Amino acid sequence: MKWDASYDVVVVGSGAAGLTAGLTGKLQGMKSLVIEKTERYGGASALSGGALWIPNNHVIKGEGVPDTHKLARLYLDSTIGDRVPEALKEAYIKRGPEMLRYFDNHTRHMRFQYAKGYSDYYPEKPGGFSQGRSIEPLIFDLKKMGTLADTMRRSSLSTKGFTMNSSEFHKVNMIRRTTEGKTTALKLGLRLVKSKVTGSLPVALGEALIARLRMSLAEANGELWISTAFKDFIVENNRVTGIVVVRNGQEMRIEAKSGVVLSSGGFSHNQAYREKYLPAPTNSKWTSTPEGQTGDIIEPSVKIGATLDLMDKVWGAPSVIDPQGQPFFLVADRGVPNMIVVDGVGKRYLNEAAPYHEFVDNMHSHHQNTNQAIPSWIVIDATAKSRYIFTGLFPGQAFPKSWFDNGIVKSAQTIEELAEQMNVPAENLVETVERFNTFARNGRDEDFLRGDSAYDNYYGDPTLKNPNLAELTNAPFYALALYPGDIGTKGGLVVDEHARVLKADGTAIEGLYASGNCSASIMGETYPGPGATLGPGMTLSYIATTHMAKEGNKEQLTLLKV
Repeated sequence: MKWDASYDVVVVGSGAAGLTAGLTGKLQGMKSLVIEKTERYGGASALSGGALWIPNNHVIKGEGVPDTHKLARLYLDSTIGDRVPEALKEAYIKRGPEMLRYFDNHTRHMRFQYAKGYSDYYPEKPGGFSQGRSIEPLIFDLKKMGTLADTMRRSSLSTKGFTMNSSEFHKVNMIRRTTEGKTTALKLGLRLVKSKVTGSLPVALGEALIARLRMSLAEANGELWISTAFKDFIVENNRVTGIVVVRNGQEMRIEAKSGVVLSSGGFSHNQAYREKYLPAPTNSKWTSTPEGQTGDIIEPSVKIGATLDLMDKVWGAPSVIDPQGQPFFLVADRGVPNMIVVDGVGKRYLNEAAPYHEFVDNMHSHHQNTNQAIPSWIVIDATAKSRYIFTGLFPGQAFPKSWFDNGIVKSAQTIEELAEQMNVPAENLVETVERFNTFARNGRDEDFLRGDSAYDNYYGDPTLKNPNLAELTNAPFYALALYPGDIGTKGGLVVDEHARVLKADGTAIEGLYASGNCSASIMGETYPGPGATLGPGMTLSYIATTHMAKEGNKEQLTLLKV
């Protein structure tokens, strides 16, 4: 075989999972290459919240969180159940903390802090923590990266120039309601002034995670090629020995002596795949993922024997579509007290503040039963608009005129008039609002238990009896259409506890590993906590490259004995 380039480890995809594979491979003495299909590295990870949900890690334990291997396993069993193999759950609980400690010991930049208070998504389940287990990257100065920052994917989320991590956003969301919200806003303002004075360029969340990984990869002398698309595998003697890529329009054959790690995204932007695998209706315009996520590895992998699972699932993200056709993912917005979500006939059908993946699952199941949930409507009143951050707008900041002109926002002085604009039965919407207002006055949602969970409360208003409930009484009232968006598809290649891609008979495809959203999620059909996408992706990448290194050492020992 004539190769155009040769490496020990070749990684497809440059998100957090891909960069982790390239970095750990290099740190373990292997020559590594990460390839990225688009012109910018970072993938969906760069656009994410950057949190990692990895139980029992040294960061949270250093902050006094009483987590243990046993509690973590209890929680995974109570949320995931038997949807994924026991060995995979065990590998995650054991190797995730190991990966974080390894980075702490072997890099200068992979540093995290505890996202204190960011609850597990099901804290009431056995082993769940209301104080949370998630960690997030420390804020990072992009100026330190020099030209490496030029091709990094950047978030388009407008923060008006302010840089904030997730815990700071949680606090500043209550700028009109709490002293802590006001002091946090002042802190963010001082950070902005400092960056202007010093010329620094601070980033947080997913951008900080990708920047830290990219800097670490560069310092380890690992390589990253952008504008390089995966095309096919090269298989010799029943082993994947390399891949065919198209780089800047030219086809190349790249050798992978130790193995290939597939760490690319899912198929969110492939409408044909969406219609083949996902619940209907489905639309690639609803995804918040980058444009390159078209599932390029699926057919070539199946062709060489790989098996797929969870192809009908997404990492759900209830979203409003703006006038430019871009989805805006509603995270904190659904914890707003003076707010309800209704279906196409003006009736509530779920806990609005539920974890976002569960929210989208409920949208689909309700739509299948009624044909009335896609789209749904999120309804708020003037009090909510004046008190809380909503759709990225600060408290009291008006919706852009274009949102009204394009019908994104409906507004009226009465619920009846709003119902007419929404084209839902007025009597239903009036009854729904009146019933909800009764619940709000009493502090208990008797229909859907909104506000009963610590997770619901995280984005609620702590000054209220029930942080998630307040009456909708003050005009004008607003309504926005709500769609079942996603931050990635959840299905893909089935892997074992070594991150090796498996065939239907349970045997591994030699030389082929997978992590990230192109693999079938080790979280099964659920989402245990903030960062349960990035945490497993990075952990599986670490597992894959350490397995390669171990196998390589075995081969060397065998040769020495011979």
